[in-house]
Amino acid sequence: MRPAQYLGVLSVLSLPVYADWQFRSRSDLAPPRLNITIPATQDVEKGYLFLAPFAGLPDTPTEQHGPRQAGPYIFRDDGDLVWSGYGIYSIWTTNFQAGRWNGKDIIFSFEGDHNPGYGHGHGHVTFMDSHYETIRELRAGNHKLVDKHEFHIVNEKTGLIQVYQPVPRDLAPWGGSSEQQWIVNAIIQELDITTGDLLFEWSSLDHISPDEAILPLNPGQAGSGYNSSDAWDYFHINSVDKDADGNYLISARDACSIHKINGTDGSIIWKLNGKDSSFKVPDNTKFCFQHHARWMKQSADIEIISFYDNSAHGTEHGGGHEVHTAPTSSGKIVKLNTTSWEAELVQGFFPPDDLLSKSQGSTQTLPNGNVLVGWGSEGAVTEFLPNGTAIFHAYMDSGDLGAGVENYRAFRYNWTGIPNEEPSLIALESGDSTTLHVSWNGDTETRIWRFYATDGKGFKELLGEVDRKSFETSLRVPRKKVKFALAEAIGENGTILRVTRSAAAEPDYAPLRGSFGLPNSDRIGRYDGQKPFAV
Repeated sequence: MRPAQYLGVLSVLSLPVYADWQFRSRSDLAPPRLNITIPATQDVEKGYLFLAPFAGLPDTPTEQHGPRQAGPYIFRDDGDLVWSGYGIYSIWTTNFQAGRWNGKDIIFSFEGDHNPGYGHGHGHVTFMDSHYETIRELRAGNHKLVDKHEFHIVNEKTGLIQVYQPVPRDLAPWGGSSEQQWIVNAIIQELDITTGDLLFEWSSLDHISPDEAILPLNPGQAGSGYNSSDAWDYFHINSVDKDADGNYLISARDACSIHKINGTDGSIIWKLNGKDSSFKVPDNTKFCFQHHARWMKQSADIEIISFYDNSAHGTEHGGGHEVHTAPTSSGKIVKLNTTSWEAELVQGFFPPDDLLSKSQGSTQTLPNGNVLVGWGSEGAVTEFLPNGTAIFHAYMDSGDLGAGVENYRAFRYNWTGIPNEEPSLIALESGDSTTLHVSWNGDTETRIWRFYATDGKGFKELLGEVDRKSFETSLRVPRKKVKFALAEAIGENGTILRVTRSAAAEPDYAPLRGSFGLPNSDRIGRYDGQKPFAV
């Protein structure tokens, strides 16, 4: 084997070490390691990061692209894991969020098939409660399939989705041959979450002509129209919002426009940008291939919206035919005057690293006025002050596994999680000492871990208490072998939240380079043989 070939194989075989063996108590979990380039300042909004990173590039015999366990995750600002949804949401997931339904806090995510060539997904929305138990699966009405791009809860009762429905049409007026007869009818639906009943449906072909498409038929980007899987996606709705008057706001990516739709008859109230804008749009406010449009404020003649301006288009799997309309992508807040019919940029949020994302992305306005921008196919997230100053920036994975990582939308939420599953405890012997490691996937409420030696028959000897600072908490017991151990999760007011089952000690074995994932020394408590000692 030539040296170059050997190095290539070695790099593939050694790649998983960047994700493996992060937690002794959960050796099955290999979550992404955030690459934080701007550490969070004290001005970031409270709450956790909700991300669902995935590999945007296909693996090859000589390269692997991360993360190794794609799925929904909850992280702290320092990159510490709170919850791994890998294997819980069992298939491809995206648009992972927290919300409220019928007065209760929930999390939800799209689950289904992912077609990276066209940026489509087909599946359903799965809801979980604060115990991480599935409580609802919601599907589209009228014999259609939910797409990955949108699920948005309205008034804790209904949900907004969008659908890409391929239909046969004569596409000759737009350059289609006799064999190119398929176009995507972009559809939005509002559903009753409890019953699944369809409350409203709107279809783009009923109201918007393909003349408004920015990307022409058969450019290798929006579909060539030869079959239903390759239908021309002339409009490409990727977000839906609803206001107090019952009207809808939709982002049409492939028309580079945002539309306000009458919630009664479906007529167009106004269009922003694109080929047929109702507003005068100055150069600094123009956008293209955007995502995630949301109303922020409305009054008699002023409407303020936020959205993510990609200013780029291209396939998620790294194909060619990319289109760029600005040097970087950005989050934007725009004011619309429906008397003068002028648009004005209120604030732009530009990437610290000059990122330009060809797909995906989000702009979330936070309760304290900050803005969280997810950079879509660039696999990064930034929190900004209202004035556009970046106060946190991170990529979704690090090392070699950071190559090709993507994330559809990024969010920050306050969240309380108390898992139904019991905590995981492992006792590892090394020499004349024993180290106990415990974790509880998804738990946000434990403040202290209390460790005991036990004989498995009811006897307990207190070994120590350790403040919970991370996903995994450890206690080293020197000069003492512990045959069996258990741990108690202690809450804010000293309440015992949960007790682990008894764990038999086993020999400690660290795989090659396994120390990469060991806890920091300042997070390991110690036992002095006389009284508990916590660090």
